[in-house]
Amino acid sequence: MQAAVIDAPGASDALHLAEMATPVRVNSEVLVRVSAAGINPIDAKTRAGKGVAAAIPFYPFVIGNDFCGVVVESPYEGHPLKPGDEVYGVSSAPRALGSYAQYVSVPSMQVTRKPRRLTPIEAAAVPTAALTAWGLVVDVAKAHEGQRMLIHAGAGGVGHLAVQLASYFGARVVATASGPNVGWVRELGAEHVVDHSTSRFEDEVSDLDVVIDLVGNTHDDTGTRSLSALRHGGLIINVPTGSWPGFTAEAAAAGVRATTYKMSPDAACLAVISRLIDSGDLHVHVSEIFPLEDAAEAHAMLERGHTRGKIVLQMP
Repeated sequence: MQAAVIDAPGASDALHLAEMATPVRVNSEVLVRVSAAGINPIDAKTRAGKGVAAAIPFYPFVIGNDFCGVVVESPYEGHPLKPGDEVYGVSSAPRALGSYAQYVSVPSMQVTRKPRRLTPIEAAAVPTAALTAWGLVVDVAKAHEGQRMLIHAGAGGVGHLAVQLASYFGARVVATASGPNVGWVRELGAEHVVDHSTSRFEDEVSDLDVVIDLVGNTHDDTGTRSLSALRHGGLIINVPTGSWPGFTAEAAAAGVRATTYKMSPDAACLAVISRLIDSGDLHVHVSEIFPLEDAAEAHAMLERGHTRGKIVLQMP
């Protein structure tokens, strides 16, 4: 099969096209012929030697989490997912080869049927971002009527889905975004959007119940500044790995609760997300589509930042 691989950690141009052996399906896994693969920040961090790179068992290696495709082999004849079914899900990379390839073998509990109303390109953009948004908004923040929630980077891959989910469950959403995206994020369900290029969010909002921090302290002390916008005893959730050294201590000193978050590739939860998509209550936005051979260019775009929604690789 063709795959975008890395021979060692490095810059975006470390990604290149190569021939790899098609993975062998074992036990409860489903072998999927991949139509498209979504790109996530954790992919870029791992490629660069951070993220989960320490667990990569060998090189050359195929990275990538999200995919949409068609089942080729099922675990057994009576399994709910059968050859020919269109599915989407999350790979087991780096414990196994990732999704930047024509085939991926994945535990069946990480795969479910593709939403009917989405194309394969759109569906490939969903799993990691939507499961992360669900975990943040529903499982950890427990979004409910009247809750006041700030979501940083509201136009990003996770952010644009988190804004919609928080609004769907009744929270009063404030989001940060850059100028061109302010109106769009408001259309997604945010009551108030702060243009972080011209305004300081802590000057416009206060006494918040929850902050979902998709930025950290990597730019303009966004994380630290968020603490002053929370009520005493409020909750801050920091998502990007390694983005805020001292996070727990700073939050405790400010009198707020704090936690990080890691996504779980749960097919049952992803099936619920599929129903929200098919009912029209949740929408995913794909900003750019690259062919697999241009994976390096796609990573370079992701790392430049300010992407609206998601970037997707299309398989040959």
